[in-house]
Amino acid sequence: MRPVILVVFLIVWVLIGLATGLWMARRGHDPRWTLIAVALGPLFVPIAYERVERQPRSARPESPTAPVLSEPDGLRVLIGFDGSPHAEQALREARAIFGSRLGTLSLAQVVSFDTADEDCAEATDEVSGRLAAATADVTGVEVRHEVLAGPPGETLCWYAADGKADVIVVGRRGRGMSRRLLGSVSAHLVEHARVPVLVVEPDALESPSARPSGREAPSHP
Repeated sequence: MRPVILVVFLIVWVLIGLATGLWMARRGHDPRWTLIAVALGPLFVPIAYERVERQPRSARPESPTAPVLSEPDGLRVLIGFDGSPHAEQALREARAIFGSRLGTLSLAQVVSFDTADEDCAEATDEVSGRLAAATADVTGVEVRHEVLAGPPGETLCWYAADGKADVIVVGRRGRGMSRRLLGSVSAHLVEHARVPVLVVEPDALESPSARPSGREAPSHP
């Protein structure tokens, strides 16, 4: 029986660590914590509980809260951006769909709490540069860039609510393993956002077609 008991003990040990590590990842922390969690098993539970952060925030110390957007002449559009083809496509579609109705274009990328806590600002500076490059050719509208920290879906909802965005635009990713383990950002936004959400499908390459969340994007006269 001893070998059986040992095997069961090891399985339970690993499963507790795995569940704790995935919980941290879903709460906006680096997924690599899962490797440490699996090794430490139940010993990692109090560490995770103490370390995990409960609220989204700005990744920049000088900007602890999301700014309140001004009242532009047009729609205030928030785009969840991570530099992927899906995000670039969402940006193109948003510009094509809203066109002259676009007043403020806010690009926000969400990083892990751990990335935001690093002493070196190189990572967040790199993200800021990516956001600026993505909108280098945007003219005629107010452009904002924000690097945020937390769970991606929850953090974008928080920023949209505090920043009073009129609509959120994101690209839909595929059905990969990371989506199954960490959750779908677009699904979270559709369910929890207080403003309309426009989800751009991966096959919407040329025409400005997208799948809204069931709430039509607001229009300004």
